[in-house]
Amino acid sequence: MDINNSKTMAKLAIQALEDKKAEDVRIIDISEISILADYFLIATGNNQSQIQAMADNVQDALGRAGYEMKQVEGYRTANWVLMDFGDVIVHIFDKENRLFYNLERIWRDGKTISLSEL
Repeated sequence: MDINNSKTMAKLAIQALEDKKAEDVRIIDISEISILADYFLIATGNNQSQIQAMADNVQDALGRAGYEMKQVEGYRTANWVLMDFGDVIVHIFDKENRLFYNLERIWRDGKTISLSEL
């Protein structure tokens, strides 16, 4: 895994999420504790349309930069969209499911970092 590559990918994804008014965006560095990915990005949307727009924008931004999405789950129902870009995994939740699944707690061994730390 190329950590600089995943940092670039994460920055692009965060920008794409913020362009669509994502709320409470979190970056969890899991590179030290998991082989799944380097970063988990977690964001909240207010409704199905916004969550799908956020997912579309992330896919477009990373696609234009040459990053291929390996898998997407939950897009149709849009209460938890999981987008797997290999070294970066993007989770977009509605408020209820974000509280219910609480990935920040599950992955608390990872390091929550700010955008400036990327």
